[in-house]
Amino acid sequence: MIVVKKEGLLLSKTDFGFENGGVLNPGAIRENDNVHLLYRAVRKGNFSTIGYCKLEGPLNIVERWEKPFIVGEHQYESHGVEDPRIVKIDGLFYITYTAFDGVNACGALATSENLWQISKHGIIVPPVSYAEFVFLSEKAAAVNEKYYRNYKFYYQEVDPDKKMMLWDKDVILFPRKIKNKFAFLHRIRPGIQIVYVDDFKDLTKEFWNEYFRNFHDKIVMDPVFKHEQGYIGGGCPPIETEYGWLLIYHSIEVTSNGSICNACAALLDSENPEKEISRLPYPLFVPEFEWEHNGEVNDVVFPTGTALFGENLYIYYGAADSCIAVASVNLQDLLTELLTYSLKSKL
Repeated sequence: MIVVKKEGLLLSKTDFGFENGGVLNPGAIRENDNVHLLYRAVRKGNFSTIGYCKLEGPLNIVERWEKPFIVGEHQYESHGVEDPRIVKIDGLFYITYTAFDGVNACGALATSENLWQISKHGIIVPPVSYAEFVFLSEKAAAVNEKYYRNYKFYYQEVDPDKKMMLWDKDVILFPRKIKNKFAFLHRIRPGIQIVYVDDFKDLTKEFWNEYFRNFHDKIVMDPVFKHEQGYIGGGCPPIETEYGWLLIYHSIEVTSNGSICNACAALLDSENPEKEISRLPYPLFVPEFEWEHNGEVNDVVFPTGTALFGENLYIYYGAADSCIAVASVNLQDLLTELLTYSLKSKL
C-alpha cells in the first residue's frame, strides 16, 4: 500500500464573521513558490462564502484575508458559494464552485486574470429537474441503477412547492484543453461524468438534453469497491503525468456506524480521459485523527486541491467539514502503485 503522510491541520475557523462556523474544502493552485488557496468559509447559520489564503511553499501561511474573496451576488447563489476548485488555462484562472440558492446546489463558473478581479459566468450544469434527467437518460443505454435511486431526496425531503433541480456538484476543469475543447468532470450521483465543450456559452438546455440521451458514454467512473458503495465524486483537478491524468477523488463508504468520506486515486487516459486506466482498490487515505473524526460532519477527509513540490504531492482537504488539513505522498510511488492495478494488466 502507498504511504501517505498526514502533515496536520493548516487552517481553522476564526472569529471573523464570515468564517466563525468553519473552513473547509480548499481549491489550490501553485504559482512559483506560492500556493493560492480558495476555501469554503462558513459563518454560523451555515451560510458560505469563499475565503483566500496564500502559502509560501506547501505549508507556510504568509497571507490570509479577513474578508471573503468571493460572495454570493446573484439569486442562484443567494444562500452561499461553496467548495471552489481552481485551474489555469492559457493564462486565465478558472474557478468552479457550488452555488446554493437555498434549494438547489449547482456547479457555477468564474474566471480571473489576476486572482483579484473575478468575473462570474453563472450556472454551467444541466438546468433540468431530476424527473427530466431520468426521462432522458432512461432512453439511453443502461446505466448503474443507483442513478435512479434518488427520488426520496427530490420528492420527499424538500418543500413540494419549490422547484428542485438536478443537483450537480464537484465541477472540476482539466487544466488544459483536450482535443481543442474545454473538459470538465462533474458529479451526478453515484458516479463521475465528463463534458467536452468548445465554449461555456454552448451549455444550453438543448446541449444537456442531447448529453443525457447518450449519458452512458459520459460516465467516467462509477462505484466499484466497498469503500465506494455509497457514491463517488470528484476531488482535485486532474494532474497530468506521463502515464495519464492522476485523479484524486472522494468516495462515500456506508458502514453500520454511519458514512465515511475517503480520499481515493485513479488514472485516466491522457487524450481520452473518459477511459479509466486504473484505480486503487483501497482508499488513498481515510479519517484517522480526532479532527477528521469529529466536526460538523463526522468522519470526513474531502480532497479538493493539490500542489507539487519536488517529488511530493501535497493534497489539501476538508476535515470533518470543519477545518483544512494537508496530506503528502510521493508522486512517483503513487503512480507506480496505481500502475500495478492497471485495467490493461488484468486483460
